[in-house]
Amino acid sequence: MSDTDTIAAVATPLGEGGVAVVRISGIQALTIASACFVPMGPRSKRPVDADSHTVHYGRVQSADRDLDEVLLTVFRAPRSFTREDTVEIACHGGMVVTRLVLEALLRAGARMANPGEFTQRAFLNGRLDLAQAEAVNDLIHARTELAASAALGQLQGSLSRRIEDVRESLMHVLAHIEAHLDFPDEDIAPDTERSLIKRLDAAATALDELLASAWEGRILRNGLRLAIVGRPNAGKSSLLNRLLGYERAIVAPIAGTTRDTIEENAQIRGIPIVLVDTAGMRDSTDFVEQEGIRRSRQAQAEADLVLHLVDGAEGVTEEERVVLTSDKDGKNRLLVWNKIDLGNAISPLSDDVWLRISCQTGEGLDELKSAIEAKVWTGTKGRGRVDMTVNARQQDALRRARRALDAVRAALREGLGLELAAFELRVATGAVGEVVGKTSVDDLLDKIFSTFCLGK
Repeated sequence: MSDTDTIAAVATPLGEGGVAVVRISGIQALTIASACFVPMGPRSKRPVDADSHTVHYGRVQSADRDLDEVLLTVFRAPRSFTREDTVEIACHGGMVVTRLVLEALLRAGARMANPGEFTQRAFLNGRLDLAQAEAVNDLIHARTELAASAALGQLQGSLSRRIEDVRESLMHVLAHIEAHLDFPDEDIAPDTERSLIKRLDAAATALDELLASAWEGRILRNGLRLAIVGRPNAGKSSLLNRLLGYERAIVAPIAGTTRDTIEENAQIRGIPIVLVDTAGMRDSTDFVEQEGIRRSRQAQAEADLVLHLVDGAEGVTEEERVVLTSDKDGKNRLLVWNKIDLGNAISPLSDDVWLRISCQTGEGLDELKSAIEAKVWTGTKGRGRVDMTVNARQQDALRRARRALDAVRAALREGLGLELAAFELRVATGAVGEVVGKTSVDDLLDKIFSTFCLGK
């Protein structure tokens, strides 16, 4: 990527629609756009003559041929997303006309933008830090309102501010330690050392709180993988349909109707969910059913949360009892007692363990959704209060910082030497800085921004 290049791309999804937006940014953006734009009307101007944040009506031309009537918006540096001169052209949303407008800009001297290159320039030009830039991608791909809220909070700097507080605290301690290394004849006073360790303890607590949001972040970005398991005819497909809100799976009184896993996306209390309906678990000599049961076990092993459904009209069989009491894999699980609407339904042995529902009437489903929600949140924050979550890259950096911080505290408390403490503190500070891009390298940036959509 060259900072002197002027880049262009379609900033809206490809396909047919009412409007499409073609974006161009860079040092020659106003000149290139002016070469393709003919103002129409007494107040419309060419981009090179227009003030920032103004909209102009006109035509896009190429080789003296009209391509479309458009609205053109000018953003002069540094008051733009990239902090470069930027022009956005709103044209009609057909695939052909959008392509023609983009090609006209490319012929006039722009280069096709790489995926995420506009946001990458916003980062490189100081408009966003790295955590905020990643939040742009999260906001675009948010699957629920809660996920969008978390991404927006992060875009507005919620994570960055907390990271900066930790980083400044670590740098304060590092400055004290390095000052004493420069004057080795002077020992750190006991009160000063206690104060420094107290700062490090507070930083460690802050890192632990940030790391605790990694699980929630993965769920909000990728969805909670929830497998519904149980015996044939326990009501698994009925529960799937209830949670989806429409009839997705075939429901029949014949046991073994579901022979394969069925996956559908849903949301529960703002949490994106990947629901997996599975084949009934039982001994079978039928080859097809055996394969369905194998896939059920695989789905259960890959799930973040398992709903084990029991037919309340029949109760727990001896085979199920062995499964329920062993729990050898430690799988996160909710026990669900179905068919409580039936007059002959058996009561579970312990009401505080079982969630009692009826897929037929809907009774108990709100309590089930609340239990699923409770499994997602750590308890440090509730629904609607998520303003930031760390992603996998950030989690790795914070873990490295946390390990280094433990080493720093051990070095100070056990008298292992200020040189070791300073070394580990530099590691911790650098790792924390990676979250917001204070110590980023080009390869890392290329990897991050390549996941963005074209035009962003």
